[in-house]
Amino acid sequence: MEGSQVVDLFRAFAAAGLRVWLAGGWAVDAIVGRQTRAHDDMDVAVDIRDLPSFLELLGERGFVITTDWAPSRLELTAPDGRVVDVHPVAFAEDGSGQQAGLGGDTFVYASDGFAVGTIDGSVIPCLSVSQQLRFRNGYELRAADIHDLELLEKYR
Repeated sequence: MEGSQVVDLFRAFAAAGLRVWLAGGWAVDAIVGRQTRAHDDMDVAVDIRDLPSFLELLGERGFVITTDWAPSRLELTAPDGRVVDVHPVAFAEDGSGQQAGLGGDTFVYASDGFAVGTIDGSVIPCLSVSQQLRFRNGYELRAADIHDLELLEKYR
């Protein structure tokens, strides 16, 4: 997925009034303000109330569900190979959220877990530095995770 494609999708999400935030490696790059590495996919956190409209919008753009681990996550793939990894989040009144995990786990999004960053000069909603750091614990880190953590530590 290229930066211009991320921006294009986020413009469509905003035009449809959908609450969507970049997560994963693209969120790190949004905080940094430039692309720092290649990305196989685009991770997003989506307000669970917007999920049906979100899936419809992506479907209109040719994306189809290729991994369905609902309610935890979904992956959608476009004919050109772009992948969107979707994390549905149920929000509380205080702005915090929860994502169901596999096996009964829960991923918590703190109320300070949401920010904005920049991709290709466009302001994009993304997970905050503190939220991204919280999510990079409890598993064996890959080279991409180590790269992302080194960048995030500079913005802590």
